[in-house]
Amino acid sequence: MTYALDDLTLRERCATALAEHPSTNRFVATAVKPNDPLADVARTVERMVFEASFGLDEATMIAEYGPYEEQSFFFLVIDRETGLPAGAARAIDGGGKTLDDAPDMIGVELSEIVRQHGMYDGRIWDYATLAVLPEYRASRDSLVVSGMLYRTFINAGHRASVRHVVCMLDQAAYRNLDMLGCRFTALAGSAPFEYLGSAANRALYIPLEEIARSMGEQAHQLSQPDTGTGRRRPGLRRITARLASQVSSGDDLDPHIVLPGLERRRRPR
Repeated sequence: MTYALDDLTLRERCATALAEHPSTNRFVATAVKPNDPLADVARTVERMVFEASFGLDEATMIAEYGPYEEQSFFFLVIDRETGLPAGAARAIDGGGKTLDDAPDMIGVELSEIVRQHGMYDGRIWDYATLAVLPEYRASRDSLVVSGMLYRTFINAGHRASVRHVVCMLDQAAYRNLDMLGCRFTALAGSAPFEYLGSAANRALYIPLEEIARSMGEQAHQLSQPDTGTGRRRPGLRRITARLASQVSSGDDLDPHIVLPGLERRRRPR
């Protein structure tokens, strides 16, 4: 396990994944288990983005996420044009880091958090990390890469029969998901707090089924004639509506997503 693959190894592992992926789309996405060679590609992307944004170096990443490696699923978007990763994310089974760290951060006992959000039954995933490399943030590619990561998470969550999603998001990640219509509830009504280099981190909850539904509603609302509020530029409004619809439905995204880390076993003949 490493958070610091060299460029040659990154390129070789991405090339292998692209050769196995039937899609000819520019961006392809995959979900893998923690021992898959692509998991270290995702870890390296996590570290690159978090170190630049929050000062979290390899040692810090190992200290913070090492205890959760065996419970992690990694989501990776690869750019076929460059042959390199564009973004990565991680889910931690069982509520992971959010349910371990949030109680102290927001001053509410875990038992009370569970009670308020009805998390007694059903599988819980922590949407623990979301990292898009800087070169994909200055254009519409940022939303495309993020959107593929969101849709891969939804597909993987459905495959794994996840019911509840918790997460701790920095301001930028929260803003992007809110723009696409993902309607989180603040964990136990908490306010933003400082956490791992983020000055305005939020602890959040949403049922898995609500993610796609709320994004679908957002897509429908944005597709209606503008009422003149001026909240979004027309071009951005159209792009956001289209991506929210795609993430909600999987249209034009699902054919470019594979889930080798969550494949169901075939029955013996």
